[in-house]
Amino acid sequence: MSREAFSLRPLRGSRVMMAFMCVFVTFPLFSFGQEKLDGGSFESAGTLIHFEVLGEGARSPIIVINGGPGFSHTYLHLSGVWEGLAHDGPVVFYDQRGTGRSQQLSQGRTSTLQDNIEDLEALRRHLNYEKVTLVGHSWGGYLSMAYAAHHPDRLEKVVLVGTAGPKWFEIPDRSGEPSDLFEYIFPDVVERRTRLNATLGDARAADDDLSAYLSMLFLSEDRRDDFISGCKDCRLDREVNRLVNQDLLRFDITPQLARFEFPVLIITGRYDINVAPLVSYRIHQKISNSELVFFEKSGHMPFYEEPAKFVEVVARFLDAR
Repeated sequence: MSREAFSLRPLRGSRVMMAFMCVFVTFPLFSFGQEKLDGGSFESAGTLIHFEVLGEGARSPIIVINGGPGFSHTYLHLSGVWEGLAHDGPVVFYDQRGTGRSQQLSQGRTSTLQDNIEDLEALRRHLNYEKVTLVGHSWGGYLSMAYAAHHPDRLEKVVLVGTAGPKWFEIPDRSGEPSDLFEYIFPDVVERRTRLNATLGDARAADDDLSAYLSMLFLSEDRRDDFISGCKDCRLDREVNRLVNQDLLRFDITPQLARFEFPVLIITGRYDINVAPLVSYRIHQKISNSELVFFEKSGHMPFYEEPAKFVEVVARFLDAR
């Protein structure tokens, strides 16, 4: 499917939620290191992309797409949920272009939605997988839907976790107008982030801003504090984030959702402030062959706050025929 197949509907005149669509992970649920982890790199449109493969087996390969945009995948290795899912088949991680161990963006290099779709397709071809299952969280969920619109024949199943909506940054309220839930629920934190963002070029301010953002993603205060403590090395490539965000505003994937014929599992935290559960609910309504599961004790990261349930729900979906 060509890029033109998307319905381009700029969000002119609309209020949008300008928050990073991030994915992070929990501390180990299982003992990491029991499975084989292989890695390497491949070329996609002149850019080297780093990838790693965990586990092996007969189940359809899983490609995990982390959020951001602008983060590497490495913090995913803190999560035991992926090792649990790798017991029956390979689980693939990769650094999106310009992040982590992938080639950094040089002057004039792009990072568009189309670039990211092509990188994901190049990864599938490089690994010689006929069909794959995508597990995408937040921005990774959006990229999963966009890839599915282009390459539906390459997909076995799709899992969307706390996914961004088919219109980037848009979080609808009951009237259909977008609203920034952070501002309504965490006005003090939003005000502090506004002050931090005014300190341009200050690395400490950027770190504090990221920590402030992360603090709003959890239901459990203990899990929140443990997560932030464990993510001291989390970094956002703001140029990659800017380039992808700028390009995504041109697209509306909504018309494509009704065409998805492969099974889709949609997971949302009941208390997700970053992407309101209403977004997942409306995506579920658009995709006839979809299942929606609410995680009642989670915010934006159900696999972190309810890891055992996450493995159980996802494994059951993957094994279903």
